[in-house]
Amino acid sequence: MTDDVLDAQPETEQPEPEAPTPPVDIELPEDPAEALEVLIKALHEAQESEATHLDDLQRVAAEFENFRKRSLRDQQEMAAVASQRIVEALLPVLDSFDGAFDHQAQSPSEEQLLSGVQGTFHQLMEVLGREGLAVIPTEGEPFDPTVHEAVAGGGGEALVVSGEMRRGYTLGGRVLRPALVAVSAPEETTEETTEE
Repeated sequence: MTDDVLDAQPETEQPEPEAPTPPVDIELPEDPAEALEVLIKALHEAQESEATHLDDLQRVAAEFENFRKRSLRDQQEMAAVASQRIVEALLPVLDSFDGAFDHQAQSPSEEQLLSGVQGTFHQLMEVLGREGLAVIPTEGEPFDPTVHEAVAGGGGEALVVSGEMRRGYTLGGRVLRPALVAVSAPEETTEETTEE
């Protein structure tokens, strides 16, 4: 029965594929030698055209790759600037935490409160640390005017940080705010001069 159904369907005629037409009409002379020269010339022109198109394609691909890299770099820079603005806005908050830690607890309830504040501070510093925030080391470190701002003390040429008045921070390796410090001459230098 299925054969009857298949036989009953009219056959559709498949069109015969057409022969490809050459992209350029070339008038060939009757002389085979001249025809060969014309074909060789047409082949060279096609090869030159293909080379030009390939050069253009490679140039466009290189320009696109440069655009992609530039866009990525711009996007990273915008994220860094946004991150910096947020962290800069939080610096007074971090200073308030430091002020709270200077307070000595007078009762068990104050100790609990201070412990909770310290936990919150450490969580905040951990989050900011993942964004690239780092505390500038101070006490006992050699004085470095690129990251330390001396507001007290003094001495000779080689100075050491002897105290910290306000924390300094770097963000992504760049100084966000220098540390306010007191400086003094290194202890070894002072001891040598007293022995002489």
